[in-house]
Amino acid sequence: MKTVIPVGVLFSQTGATSVIEKTQLHATLLAIEEANGLLSTHGLEIKPFYMDPRSDPFLFSSMSEKLIAEQGVTVIFGCYTSISRKSVLPVIEKHNKLLFYPTLYEGFEFSPNVIYTGACPNQNIIILAEFMFSKFGKNCYLVGSDYVYPYESNRIMKDMVNGFGGKIMGEHYLSLEASHAEFRPVLDDIAACQPDFIFSTVVGSSTAALYETYAQAGLQPLTLPIASLTTSEAELASMQPFARADHFTAAPFFASMLKHSPVPSWQQLATHTSEVPINQCWESAYFQVMLFAKALVEAGDIHTESLLKVLRGMEVEAPQGRVRIDPDNNHCWVYSRIGKSRADGDFEIVKESKRTVRPDPYLMSYAISAL
Repeated sequence: MKTVIPVGVLFSQTGATSVIEKTQLHATLLAIEEANGLLSTHGLEIKPFYMDPRSDPFLFSSMSEKLIAEQGVTVIFGCYTSISRKSVLPVIEKHNKLLFYPTLYEGFEFSPNVIYTGACPNQNIIILAEFMFSKFGKNCYLVGSDYVYPYESNRIMKDMVNGFGGKIMGEHYLSLEASHAEFRPVLDDIAACQPDFIFSTVVGSSTAALYETYAQAGLQPLTLPIASLTTSEAELASMQPFARADHFTAAPFFASMLKHSPVPSWQQLATHTSEVPINQCWESAYFQVMLFAKALVEAGDIHTESLLKVLRGMEVEAPQGRVRIDPDNNHCWVYSRIGKSRADGDFEIVKESKRTVRPDPYLMSYAISAL
């Protein structure tokens, strides 16, 4: 007789951020299927209850309440944007449940009820800024979507630019549904002031509009590239091939790593690129389920306190390499890597840390000791 463990799954299949959330949903359900194969020997089975919040922060909140009240879930896997996470956070904390959050974010947050498996600022933005400064220059133009993550990430980039003697040449924020026409005046302004690089914190479906409008404006990535934390293989797949190549993204993981992985099971994951574009958020959504499954076995029950006790400090093999949860802040030790985009939708890794980087969500230091 198996013990069935209900879990909530909250990722959007529609709306502005579904381009990434569809991949997180795919990874979560795939990982649950694989984890159940291992858990069956312990008499356990994870049963996912999925709801589609449609990229609406209010629905993330109300649906998390519904999953807890109606399905009795202790754990929710979900959220992409910081708006959606902050909408779910009060619900999770009120009921003392657990959220696994598989997305890079702006940092400056800690909740004992959240396991953060995406990169925080010291694990991506610092390596990206230093790389762009050394290769292209220190004058930067900021373009982002109009919500908390881009504002906070750009604040950090401003500190980096100013600290290294550079200049912010301009700063614009557009809606998550921004069109080519809305990006055109921004690109015209960039062409006029000629920064050394563009830092994009544009997310979701509007990413394709930014990169395509950039290419149509005649800007050249070899001399004025876009540097981003949020442009992954999923966003590249959503845009025209002429707009993809020779830009830069910082992330713990790139899908091209699977082809060269020494682990046969990771190589097999590459077959799923025909279903969804594998990317950094897919990878963190995948391995956090494995963390949960391991915690289930070690904890012996589904209570939040029991799970947290074993999750803090826990390690697991992930496609990016071996990762672990920091016992002090619930964030994940992940790798810092920079990829250069290609026209075929993949990335070539051009720089990476030697080992995982300690998460520093409050950015107490701007140094990366693992490089």
